[in-house]
Amino acid sequence: MEIRQLLALGTTMLAMASAPAFAQDSREPYVRVAEIEIDPGQLESYKAAVNEQIEAAVRLEPGVLALYAVADKENPARILVFEMYADVEAYRAHLETDHFKKYKFTTQDMVKSLKLRDAVPIRLGAKPR
Repeated sequence: MEIRQLLALGTTMLAMASAPAFAQDSREPYVRVAEIEIDPGQLESYKAAVNEQIEAAVRLEPGVLALYAVADKENPARILVFEMYADVEAYRAHLETDHFKKYKFTTQDMVKSLKLRDAVPIRLGAKPR
């Protein structure tokens, strides 16, 4: 790679890293990772609620590109949710849906902690079904 290409790449990466998540180009996918700690005694109820929410969001919202919820193998009450939206506007619209509001209300006493992390896609790939 030539020095000019490296400089351009470095400048682009710096600009992306320093920009706030909501200021990103609205044509780029908006990606978040949620780290959720669930009360172990309510884990099965939480799984039912997150399954219902993901099914509805993927089916009803064109801006929801992917939602994946997985449990830590060693600590099943630690849930990671990978969220990808068409853009930040699709994410904002998702937060206003009835099914998301129902999920938040239903799970509020199940969630012991929640960390939301904005992410920048490096490379996304999936096989078609």
